[in-house]
Amino acid sequence: MGVTANKPGICTTVQDAGRFGYLGSGFSPSGVMDRRAFRIANLLVDNPPNAPVLEFCLAGPTLRFTAPTFIALTGGDFGATIDGAPVPLYTALPVHRGSVLALHASRTGVYGYLAVAGGSFKIDPVMGSASTNLKCRIGGWKGRKLEAGDYLPFTTPALDYLPNLASHALEDVNAFYEFNADVLRLRVVPGPQEDLFTEAGIETFYGSPFYVTGKCDRMGFRLDGDAVETRHGSDIVSDGIALGAVQVPNHGRPIIMLADRQTTGGYAKIGTVATVDIPKLVQSRPGRTIRFERIAVQEAQELLRDEERHMKALAKIVKRPCFGGLSPRKTARRLTPILEAQAIAAENEKLWVETGDHLHAERNANIMERRERAKAALARHE
Repeated sequence: MGVTANKPGICTTVQDAGRFGYLGSGFSPSGVMDRRAFRIANLLVDNPPNAPVLEFCLAGPTLRFTAPTFIALTGGDFGATIDGAPVPLYTALPVHRGSVLALHASRTGVYGYLAVAGGSFKIDPVMGSASTNLKCRIGGWKGRKLEAGDYLPFTTPALDYLPNLASHALEDVNAFYEFNADVLRLRVVPGPQEDLFTEAGIETFYGSPFYVTGKCDRMGFRLDGDAVETRHGSDIVSDGIALGAVQVPNHGRPIIMLADRQTTGGYAKIGTVATVDIPKLVQSRPGRTIRFERIAVQEAQELLRDEERHMKALAKIVKRPCFGGLSPRKTARRLTPILEAQAIAAENEKLWVETGDHLHAERNANIMERRERAKAALARHE
């Protein structure tokens, strides 16, 4: 039981947080582009934090479900519908066997995420991760993008109940991305080769606007704008590339390195975008204005701690008790042993009439009624 891809979308892949510990062997981490949307998607359906999700870009897939379950959609707005009816983002939604989820061209943002309850998709990990590395063709679903006709099985075959479902919805979450803002400000920690740039070049980087180009993918986002001046060129002996590293090639236009980045690079790095701001960057469409703001390492660390506190607050909202929070099936399973014990006790209890005491007919009737109710309840749950 799982989903069948009627249409695959432009670039739909299975991703998790990433594949770590293999940079020295030449494997990029891969993983989701927008970690914030990824974490919230799994939170909404009570999944483990690193459960694999479907990530789609610019235009999403059309999927048919072969089993009942619950899903959550986060990230950009792809005009999602289930069986033709529009559905909200950042909400746990029930889907039935045979239901069709259609995701169209993005209205806002670039990347969207689909999480499925019960641990999501059944994917064999490669080097500890379910993420798809498209260049190496490893991980995910056969190491590639989703294709029409692909069938992805669920970890849990069928799921028709999610505790406290009414609480599994978040409001105003997409305000974080500032989709309507004319300028997106990205906070940057100074990079290891900042001394290779002139004062004028550093002033240009932090003082001038840059623009997202159409040459953006999972490897990195290329920006356009005024050239960032170096002292003697930007070529260096290759060294490691961190998530969010801002490389400046000899043409002077920054490139921000992302999930599928190369493990090492030979261009000077003027800075590194704060981890908490990367989701805003990757959800930016071509033409969006970018400005950089210099911060210290300690401030970037505090921003990350603030984000963790925010995620814990969201988890409390999602998991708070609400109407319908009890599972009928779980309740029945817990009551069955009690009903069995009552039925056995009633079977062994003698009626007062059997002892010849005709003064307790009312009690006899109560015992008989209790016995029949227990037997009937037990029969319903067998």
